[in-house]
Amino acid sequence: MTANDTSDLGQFVQVPGNPPPDGARIIWFEGIAGRRLRACMAPSPRETPRGTVIVCPGRTEFIEKYFEVARELQDRGFAVVILDWPGQGLSERLLEDRAKGHIDRFETFMGALRNGLDAFDDRLPRPYVCLAHSMGGAIALAALTQKLVKVEAAAFSSPMWGLPVNLAARYLIWAMRAMGRSNDYVRQPGPPEKFEDNIVTHDRKRWQLQRDLIDAAPELELGPFTWGWLGASLDILNQTTKPALLRGVDIPVFVASAEEEQLVDNKAHTRVARHLPHCRHVTVEGARHEILMETDDKRAEFWTGFDALIEGAGI
Repeated sequence: MTANDTSDLGQFVQVPGNPPPDGARIIWFEGIAGRRLRACMAPSPRETPRGTVIVCPGRTEFIEKYFEVARELQDRGFAVVILDWPGQGLSERLLEDRAKGHIDRFETFMGALRNGLDAFDDRLPRPYVCLAHSMGGAIALAALTQKLVKVEAAAFSSPMWGLPVNLAARYLIWAMRAMGRSNDYVRQPGPPEKFEDNIVTHDRKRWQLQRDLIDAAPELELGPFTWGWLGASLDILNQTTKPALLRGVDIPVFVASAEEEQLVDNKAHTRVARHLPHCRHVTVEGARHEILMETDDKRAEFWTGFDALIEGAGI
């Protein structure tokens, strides 16, 4: 597996107040079916690095949104890798209409994770730690249960381990896919979201960052998801959350749920955490879905848990 990298900061989408992590560069690598995928690699500031944190973003997200997180990880002595998933950010999209939030199957995401780590392998200091949010949490957990990646610890922010989808909706999803409508939107795009109507964060500045980045580079934007994405999500969750598979994830795990969650199923966090052999699960009081994009006090609760995870793992 080969990768092409550049240190040209012009490869990043830049807006005021969101500097890239020190020494960061873009790396392009090949995913499943030869897709051109984008990643960011930032070195540790220490002469002896503490390891590498692999950041797995959620749906609609992209590298530049995680610059603050990457800088905080560098402050802890880590090198950092952030991925633009297939069909997101500036990685190659899967459909002609690039606004559609689509995936054929989650193995495409998992293959990107595996291929990316293979491509950067000789440049990433060990040990590896995973930090995954929302959909990234579904991808990371699936990769861990299937032994596609090896990490020494994993932290999850509002992971997508369950969706609020009832039996009737599941039948409708099956029917739409069976009728060849996997590439259609589940809901058509609506008007631009206002901060006052958002359900992901209480922090206006961090909420605005994603909008500013998309204004600077409209090709970053991703719209609502398709029937294919929704069906593929349910498929991977059905496969991954089986107790026998979860018991095989024999590493320290930290899970943070958002008390004011409205996108993923928090009850699934409890069910999954119960079967992970070495798991600490907390609920961040007053937080919405994007805990790492929340107000400073709520973010601090996540970082306290992350730091305890790393210390407990002996990293």
